[in-house]
Amino acid sequence: MYVYLVVFAGLWYLVWIKLIYDRHRHTFRKSLEQAMNVSSGRENDGADVRALIVTAHPDDECMFFAPTIIRLAELNARVHLLCLSEGNYYNQGAQRREELLSSCAVLGIPASRVTIIDHKKLPDDPKAEWSVSLVSSTVLNHINEHSINTVLTFDGSGVSGHANHVAIYKAVRHLASTGDLPKDCVLLSLETVGLLRKYLSFLDLPFSWLLPSHFCCVVGSKGYKQAKAAMLCHRTQLLWFRYLYITFSRYMFINTFQMIPQGPKNLKIY
Repeated sequence: MYVYLVVFAGLWYLVWIKLIYDRHRHTFRKSLEQAMNVSSGRENDGADVRALIVTAHPDDECMFFAPTIIRLAELNARVHLLCLSEGNYYNQGAQRREELLSSCAVLGIPASRVTIIDHKKLPDDPKAEWSVSLVSSTVLNHINEHSINTVLTFDGSGVSGHANHVAIYKAVRHLASTGDLPKDCVLLSLETVGLLRKYLSFLDLPFSWLLPSHFCCVVGSKGYKQAKAAMLCHRTQLLWFRYLYITFSRYMFINTFQMIPQGPKNLKIY
């Protein structure tokens, strides 16, 4: 009897996941309008969204943001990527730059919308303390140049805790306090979840759906294959544990975002 109950509970959980996924597919346009402050006066196909994904290294875009990029690209949104380093920690910068462009092509971002920064003050180094003022000014210039109305980046824990990820959040949070952003620009941070949820794969969907967030992006099996193909473009990074990440990480299926509030704050600048 106990075995039957376990099997029934497992099947019920999978059915619940399928129902949530189907609902998400039908409500994604509306949640996009609400979270990204797009006009809802007419049916929106995503073309009014000019989104900027801000990352620290080549492979961040597919390891952490793939569901968001894929869903936005499906709706014809203009998705830009700003990568703040070449990923030259092991002197592979030139190769990783090419891998990033290949990955973005798979995800639906053309090379013309990919910007890779190579600055001596922004090294790929978990021990390096990136300048908040330099990163924030770089992001702001990109926002203004491309008329961006939505910025998506890491939160204060940086998903993996990498110092370069956290530095971007600090810079964007500072930017939110300056009053320099365009009035229609929304800032969203990718939610860091606990270790257990991080490696629940698609089974985390009910938790992601029920817990409060400002924006949620979910992909199915087709989107997952696309995200996996993008990750496989990063040949220099495909160590054995990367394959485990590709298989079990919920970030290959699900992204949840929290709003970064805008308003005056006294933040120390480095």
